[in-house]
Parts: sequence; C-alpha cells; structure tokens
Amino acid sequence: MFRWLALGALLALVSACSEKDAQQLANKALQHGGKALAEHAEKLIREATGQLTGELSGSSSGSVPDNVPLVNGTKAVGHRDFAGAKRVLPRLYSGMEVTFYCGCDYHDKTIDQRSCGFKPRKNAARAARLEWEHIVPAWVLGHQRQCWKNGGRKNCADNDRVFARAEGDLVNLVPAIGEVNADRSNYSFSAWQRGNPHPQYGQCPMIIDSKMKKVQPPEPIRGRIARIYLYMHQTYALRMSRQDSQLMCAWSREHPVDDWELRRNKRIRALQGSDNPFVTDPQQVERFCQAALA
Repeated sequence: MFRWLALGALLALVSACSEKDAQQLANKALQHGGKALAEHAEKLIREATGQLTGELSGSSSGSVPDNVPLVNGTKAVGHRDFAGAKRVLPRLYSGMEVTFYCGCDYHDKTIDQRSCGFKPRKNAARAARLEWEHIVPAWVLGHQRQCWKNGGRKNCADNDRVFARAEGDLVNLVPAIGEVNADRSNYSFSAWQRGNPHPQYGQCPMIIDSKMKKVQPPEPIRGRIARIYLYMHQTYALRMSRQDSQLMCAWSREHPVDDWELRRNKRIRALQGSDNPFVTDPQQVERFCQAALA
C-alpha cells in the first residue's frame, strides 16, 4: 500500500516538474519499487512528460500512437516509412521538378545546375544528384527517443513505428541538391544577414554556417519551411525552443501560403490520406503560435 501511495504522490508532482526533474523522480521509483511498480511508474511518467512537452510546443494532439499502421506499395493511401516515401515522391513532385532550396530544375535524379546557376562548393559528385531532404532533420525526429540511444537512426527506422512514420512523412520531404542536403546536416534554420555577400553555391542564395551550425534559407521559401516545422512539431510532439517558435511563427505570418504549397498539399492528401493543416487553415498557425508563445 505504501508503495502505491508513494507512486501517487510521485505522479502528482510530475505535472509541476521539468523533464529532468521528472526523470529523477522516475529513477527514485526504480530504486525503491519492485519490478512491476517500477515499470508502471516509468510508463505513467513517460506519458505525463510527453503530454507536457506537447502542450509546451503548442501541440493539441500529443503524439502519434506507437501502433500506427504504415502502408506499402505505390498505390496504397496512408503513411509510409522513408523507403516507401521515396518510391512515391517522384509522383508527388511530377511537373514540379525544381529543387527546394536553390530552384534548380532536375530530371529523374540528375540536377540541371545551369538552370539555376548552381556551382558546387566542394563535392561535385553529390552536387550532381537529387536527394530527398527532411526539413525537420531526422536527428531532431529521433535523437531523444530510446531507439536512437540504443542504435541510432537505423535502429529507430527498423524498430520504432512513430519514428518510421515521422521519417517518411511526405509533408517533411522536399527535393534538394545532394551537396546542399549534406552541408545542411541537422542544423537549425535562422536568419542573420541580408543578401548573400559570399555565395557558397554560385547563384543559389542558400547560406550554411558550419561554425554556428545554422542555415539561412532563401526568403521566398521561409513560410513553407515554417509551416512544415509547425506541422511536424505538433503532429509528433517534438520540442521547440521559444526562439525557434518565434522564428517559425514570424516566417509563417510574413510569407503567406503560396500556390506551390496548395498544389503540393493536395497531392500529399491523395497519397498519404492527410495533409498539412497549417497550409489549409490559416487559423491553425495563430492557435499554435498563441499557445507556444503565451
């Protein structure tokens, strides 16, 4: 009886604690409780802290259930893992074959660098090929999950359905020049200078600072990036700092939804069965931003 009373008191404290504090409480439960009690305490605390994280990030839905089904094949409608997503992405962007960051035409998997004045920075071979870029990096999607701690991205893709769904979410995937995708790494987006006084990629206005670990994307696509970020953070209950929330909310407001987003969103719904509500419902942005920045 004492153990269960202690557990009740423990869980009552969780809602008032930071995640670090909550984990310390969980460790106490593991030290002093039996196996079944400890497992139950861990489960409840994970749920409580996960719900709290979702609330802080502006999430109205918490997180995706871990038993979410994924579909296979190019004709099925539903969420896919990353390998499955790559099989349908050419259909999604059919007639829209322009790289996201640099605006280069591409054909199949080959970049037409002359179409946009792109010049490789260092890796000419990778700069010549198309890759599918995660706007919210895979590292952000997975590094805080247990599967990542136990074996990195591959382990998450193989054994964690929520990560697999997030990694393959069509909303988060765009065509990119391979070298730019590699240079971007898992750096966060930012904006710190006007213009592009020291071009890294010829006429492509993308700026990547490896020392700051920041990326400044071209202005015309900042609203698109912001609405993808808001969608991913709400759908998968990802953490977002107040600074990033302010930036994404500002970009979304400054750069309204455009025809490219609407066309892409319609195609995503046809392939995935769901789309990005931050594109179709402008009030969604306001609700998220009011909650995140309150």
